[in-house]
Amino acid sequence: MNNDQKSKKFDLEERTLNFAKKIIDLVKILPKNSVNFEHISQIVRSSGSMGANYREANDALGKKDFYMRIKICRKESKETKFWLELILHNNTGLANQIEPLISEASEFIKIFSAILNKVV
Repeated sequence: MNNDQKSKKFDLEERTLNFAKKIIDLVKILPKNSVNFEHISQIVRSSGSMGANYREANDALGKKDFYMRIKICRKESKETKFWLELILHNNTGLANQIEPLISEASEFIKIFSAILNKVV
């Protein structure tokens, strides 16, 4: 692996970490109600899982392990986008904070899909 590939790998590790931090920052400002409580617990788990599984993929035991971890990353990205869309529905006044996160989740879906296509 050359330095450029290593740099990109760790950039994505950093990017997924920063995304999970932005999700945490978002949920801190959401109004405290029964709907948001449920969505908060779900989105914190899925966004964190995406980054954690990407890091595990980078230390995979083999190609099959790597592939499965990246598949989980894509699945968690889709789930995170889903929860963000529901949070937006319940908190339209926070669209300026939520819509960029939906866009970022969509980018992660594309990135992990592209990685999966290259591995196959």
